[in-house]
Amino acid sequence: MLALGYLCTPASPVPCERVFSKAGTVTCHFIDSKEQLATVLLGVGKLAASHTAANIAEVKTCCLDYMNSVNQLVLLAAAVCTKAGKALVSRQFVEMTRTRVEGLLAAFPKLMNTGKQHTFVETESVRYVYQPLEKLYMVLVTTKNSNILEDLETLRLFSRVIPEYCRVLEESEISEHCFDLIFAFDEIVALGYRENVNLAQIRTFTEMDSHEEKVFRAVRETQEREAKAEMRRKAKELQQIRRDAERGKKGPGFGGFGSSGMSSSNTAIITDTLIEIEKPKPTPAPVRSSGPSKALKLVGKGKEVDEFVDKLKSEGENIILSSTGKRPSEASKSLPPPTHTESVHMRVEEKITLTCGRDGGLQNMEVLGMITLRVSDEKNGRIRLKFSNNDKRGVQLQTHPNVDKKLFTAESVIGLKNPDKSFPLKSDVGVLKWRLQTTDESFIPLTINCWPSESGTGCDVNIEYELQDECLELNDVVISIPVPSGVGAPVIGDLDGEYRHDSRRNVLEWCLPVIDVKNKTGSLEFSIPGQPNDFFPVNVSFVSKGSYCDIQVIKVSQVDGDSPVRFSTETSFLVDKYEIL
Repeated sequence: MLALGYLCTPASPVPCERVFSKAGTVTCHFIDSKEQLATVLLGVGKLAASHTAANIAEVKTCCLDYMNSVNQLVLLAAAVCTKAGKALVSRQFVEMTRTRVEGLLAAFPKLMNTGKQHTFVETESVRYVYQPLEKLYMVLVTTKNSNILEDLETLRLFSRVIPEYCRVLEESEISEHCFDLIFAFDEIVALGYRENVNLAQIRTFTEMDSHEEKVFRAVRETQEREAKAEMRRKAKELQQIRRDAERGKKGPGFGGFGSSGMSSSNTAIITDTLIEIEKPKPTPAPVRSSGPSKALKLVGKGKEVDEFVDKLKSEGENIILSSTGKRPSEASKSLPPPTHTESVHMRVEEKITLTCGRDGGLQNMEVLGMITLRVSDEKNGRIRLKFSNNDKRGVQLQTHPNVDKKLFTAESVIGLKNPDKSFPLKSDVGVLKWRLQTTDESFIPLTINCWPSESGTGCDVNIEYELQDECLELNDVVISIPVPSGVGAPVIGDLDGEYRHDSRRNVLEWCLPVIDVKNKTGSLEFSIPGQPNDFFPVNVSFVSKGSYCDIQVIKVSQVDGDSPVRFSTETSFLVDKYEIL
């Protein structure tokens, strides 16, 4: 019978390979060098020469490979700690208990000698390789037989990784990005051994950018858009069914009249009749004789449509109801007056992009403007446009390539380079663009000031607006403030205008129909559980029929004879992005 014996190295408390020895004996050889290992293996070979089950050559090869691996870098842990030894982030690459790691890091500051310039200290079992990071330390805990040069190179890579994820080297910042640092540490070291990677590769690996994921998300977004479009189409179809049903119920007594006024009154009468029939109360006999079952059926359809539209609204969808579904008096109020256009029509459109800080300061503001010309009469194709630029804020102007730039620079007139040609008919042509970019706070058209202050029950939020450009009139202003989810509706205090709470999107919308020189300031106060950071960023949207940069067309004339031409202008000032971070 043969018992099992083990060959061990001083650095390894566990056996590196099993061999056979004589029955009843267990032999343990401590090996200090490869030569001594070979000598021991030869002795073992003589002991086991008569036993074919022991493959001495394989044992020897395995033991030599094991000793080579022990002499390589073995990194036990990487940690970021304070000067007092408090661990902020620690990643262990071998099996270690939390108590063991905290004990090693707590003992680290006591071992440092301020009188020496070394960046490593040793104990009986481990070596600390460290680098100061302002008030913190980047520490590597390695075995004592590791290569100190490789240790230092690895330490430098760890130290370069930390600023990639933390803007400032402070405890709060390290704790906030602890998982990002751990993921990066795992790319540098695997199972205690240094990986051959650089900083750029680490950044690429941790981002985990996947082309397949992008394709999947793009497909999913497309499907969601198609589903929403289909939902809106169905809603419009249901509205059309309701309108057609109401038109079909006008009755034979009113069918012979063709005037618009009588048609409007017919619609009102039929609507009242349908509503009366829907009630359980008895209705007059003439109404029953006109077909009560059909009227009840029509009312049922209208009710289903209303319930469906209400459900869509509750889910956050913006459903625009057609004016024909309302009474004529309401429809006339909601429809905007038609814009009269001449054969020469110009559309002036400006869009603003603005980003402000919550504590003040304009980070970026950009206004992009464009004038689009549309000529619908061939006899007015060869024309010139006289412009007026009253803006003093440094607007950059750019004309179309086919426009005579010398004429524009000298006389502020837009005309084609070839005066014999005419502008394209019945198509929109951009003739002039302008751009204004600034960080001057005095250029902000509408300032928003948001003051969240913590209280015992949450936060008291005060929001104020002020119109700085008094020449503007802003319409349909909506100031959107994010609110925490799952805490209920906010308690509104002082309020100028109206408000809406969208619980699905977790947004409180402050709605103001008009902001002008007569209504240039206003405020909103509300209370809700949360933290000050929960109420940012604040987004603003509005429309205006005035121009921000005050660039306009003052005259249109024929190329031949300079005779004036009647023209119309449509001006709009819109928001592309307007946020307070």
